[in-house]
Amino acid sequence: MNTAFLQERITATKAQIVAYEDATTALASGAVQSYTLDTGQTRQTVTKLDLVGLQKTLDALYNRLCVFEARLTGNGVIIGRPVW
Repeated sequence: MNTAFLQERITATKAQIVAYEDATTALASGAVQSYTLDTGQTRQTVTKLDLVGLQKTLDALYNRLCVFEARLTGNGVIIGRPVW
């Protein structure tokens, strides 16, 4: 893959992670009842009932970030299997 493309995707993914973490923190602290989540691509209002979904999305974003960074640096995960 193109290095510039991967770097662009890493930057976008990091911005989304920050947005989701801010929403999760604000809702979990109890300071607000609803939060407007603006990822730069979409805008939605979330509540405390959405915390589980926000955490799942955040986990997926972290996984995506790890994959992009591994592709950018040429590192990856290798699973060794016995030859027998």
